[in-house]
Amino acid sequence: MIAGWPLLRQALPGPRPFVRLALWSAVEALPALTGGLLVATALDRGFLRQDPVTGLAWLALLGVAAGVRAVAVARTYPWLSAAVEPMRDALVRAVVDAAVRRAVAGTRPDLAAVAQVGRQVETVRTLAGTLLRTLRQVLTALVAATAGLLALAPAIAGLAGAPLLTAWLVYGALLRPLARRQDEVMAADEAVAVEAGAALAAVRDIRACGAAGRVAGEVGAGIDRQAYATRRFAHLDAVRSVVLVLGTQAPVVLVAACAPMLLRAGAATVGEVVGALTYLVVTLAPAVRALIGTLGSWSVRMRAVLRRLDMACTAPEPAAGGTTPAGPRFDLRAEDLTFGYGRHAVPVLHGLDLDVPEGEHLAIVGASGIGKSTLAGLVSGMLRPDRGRLLLGGIPVTDLPPAAVRRRVALIPQEAYVFAGTLRENVAYLCPDAGDDALSAAASAIGLTPVVSRLGGWDAVLTAPRHQLSAGERQLIALTRVHLSPAGVVVLDEATCHLDPAAEARAEQAFAARGGTLVVVAHRFSSALRARRILFLDGSYPSLGTHRELLAAVPGYAALARHAADVGLSTAGSPRRHDDPFTVVHD
Repeated sequence: MIAGWPLLRQALPGPRPFVRLALWSAVEALPALTGGLLVATALDRGFLRQDPVTGLAWLALLGVAAGVRAVAVARTYPWLSAAVEPMRDALVRAVVDAAVRRAVAGTRPDLAAVAQVGRQVETVRTLAGTLLRTLRQVLTALVAATAGLLALAPAIAGLAGAPLLTAWLVYGALLRPLARRQDEVMAADEAVAVEAGAALAAVRDIRACGAAGRVAGEVGAGIDRQAYATRRFAHLDAVRSVVLVLGTQAPVVLVAACAPMLLRAGAATVGEVVGALTYLVVTLAPAVRALIGTLGSWSVRMRAVLRRLDMACTAPEPAAGGTTPAGPRFDLRAEDLTFGYGRHAVPVLHGLDLDVPEGEHLAIVGASGIGKSTLAGLVSGMLRPDRGRLLLGGIPVTDLPPAAVRRRVALIPQEAYVFAGTLRENVAYLCPDAGDDALSAAASAIGLTPVVSRLGGWDAVLTAPRHQLSAGERQLIALTRVHLSPAGVVVLDEATCHLDPAAEARAEQAFAARGGTLVVVAHRFSSALRARRILFLDGSYPSLGTHRELLAAVPGYAALARHAADVGLSTAGSPRRHDDPFTVVHD
């Protein structure tokens, strides 16, 4: 089976466009079928008998055939578009879907998807359109001209067929090596996209560490490998020129050289020889040149790109393996938990041990960059520890099926995700069977009810959420969505930063009363005061305890609490955001 064919077959539309294309292509091949026959008849029955009127009459039929062909060509283009454009859309959906699934299951973004969507899918679209447009013309012309040549002069057809057949055999032997070389070019192209994308994403760190020369060398080495792969493909591709001569020029030379012998033997007339040469020069030679030359390179490239896309689109489904707990338990335990962003980077978290019983309300506080969001990512399974493990219900999160983690743990980041659709679809995304009563209860608990009323109810359509909703309203929607979900562990990673203190308190209290385990990466110090226990990260030794215990035992925490008291954040007031001590620390 051709590599990538299953993917292409799934992307193809129904048979109707292809049936219509085939019918109009058959009509389009009328001049190729009749050209040599009409020329031979015009010579043998007209011009060579000193009857130019009859000869011109036969040649006039060529004009009629050309007119029919022009009409057929015009009728093929709408069906060509109907065949190619849906295929392109289906391939984009398949690549993006696979990239999203890999992003959910993995720990790093798939930068190769940029090359796959930005270049490879468009390459398939362009090549498919070109191949479909040209290949149908070439194949129908080949079939029609071969049939016409056999009908006109079987002896000449056998004479011209020998070099043509040899050319096809040689070219067939080249196809697999050409496909391998083209695949190497595609792989090198993706590698450059990954390396260059990673370098651009880390440009500030690269400059800060003085590693520009090293990174430039690594990216440059990838570009050199890409150039080497391209040259290897070009060298093998040059062999096609020899095959082109064999398949296009050799039959013409052979027939012309043998023509006197055929005429003396009575195996062919002058008109038949000229008609046969017409088939060879006007139809067969250009068709063979297109197939072996242009179409050959296009088809090899198409095959290689489809193979790369097929590999990209077979991203693993969320793993069905792993250990699934017999009953839902929502206690968390970290054992020697260590994580760093890169092999040579200083770990953000180092040797963290932590017990969070089921039903706990834990707040995580500390300066920006200290590891709070990193810990949230580890708890939610979005990151994998470099050392140690994090257990959910007594089982390492990394051993659980991703689908099980998604059902049990919900992470709400600072930037709330609200998609285009109805308000109901957004809020019930994690609990699609929820009815209006459940939706209203969750909205009332979180404080979303005024937003629902303003928008016009649950079936209100959000076409541009970032323009229709404020940042705080988007956070309320995300909070309500998770409050309604079956998740037993909820992680709020500064998920209330755009809410005022009163709205933030209401949301956190709603989650605390909901049941399950609540972990809050605090945006305001008041979040820490509402928690049962607090994890204070200061870069050396994490401290865990109640507010009173940490005030008495941890100077850094006590200083942070005094700063909060100084700006009045632990009171019931609603100070400006930049009066928030955590905002000061974060900024």
